[in-house]
Amino acid sequence: MTFLTWLAAEGTKQIDPGSIGVPKVTDANTALAGILNIAYGGAGILCIIIIVFAGYIYVTSDGNPANIKTAKNAIIGAVTGLIVVIAAFAMTQFVIGRF
Repeated sequence: MTFLTWLAAEGTKQIDPGSIGVPKVTDANTALAGILNIAYGGAGILCIIIIVFAGYIYVTSDGNPANIKTAKNAIIGAVTGLIVVIAAFAMTQFVIGRF
């Protein structure tokens, strides 16, 4: 049996999600909620990374007004983004919970 034949045979097998610890998705709301939760989590982590990086720039600015302004703007933008992500998450959970 060649590798390509084996790969073709293995590629047609179906995996039961329950056998690998993943709950089976039976409705669109659950699938959409899962995808959006991953997106919100990624955006939240990105905001935290930006805040930490901007804090580093602020601390190492050595009094340079341009670096201080850049760091402050980055922190303000990241906190604003984090608030938007949290609000979007809350709205999504409310809407999905209603339908």
